[in-house]
Amino acid sequence: MALEIERKFLVLDDSWRESVRDSAYFRQGYLNHEIDCSVRVRTCGDRAWLNIKSVTVGTERLEFEYEIPLDDAHTMLNSLSRKPLIEKTRYFVEVGPHTWEIDVFEGDNAGLVVAEIELEKPDEIFEKPGWAGEEVTYDPRYYNTSLAATPYNRWQ
Repeated sequence: MALEIERKFLVLDDSWRESVRDSAYFRQGYLNHEIDCSVRVRTCGDRAWLNIKSVTVGTERLEFEYEIPLDDAHTMLNSLSRKPLIEKTRYFVEVGPHTWEIDVFEGDNAGLVVAEIELEKPDEIFEKPGWAGEEVTYDPRYYNTSLAATPYNRWQ
């Protein structure tokens, strides 16, 4: 069984950009209206994945991910996915022994920047960098599945 343990934070400024070691552009869409789980298709470069994740607010969620043919992913994104798609560039920043992922959203979610850290256990101690602001782990509005249903540009 795959278990994701993740915490999310709003990003206060661009000082994290000095420490970027890599980045990747993602397009993703959701194939279902989540009740118990979300089913997501994601592309990055010449690769694609199908992801199934439990709809649970908090730090721990079940997550399963499988690589799929890129052409199939494009068809699913264009024909089956809820719109708008999630478009973002993910930047990878090392802070202590952890890798932070900073998502800079585009399209209907432009202006939103969220940092995530994956942990081995829920109570794991980690260094919170100065650019990491308010924790939004328990606010479902910041989950990608919610951003696909109610994009950031529609928030009041």
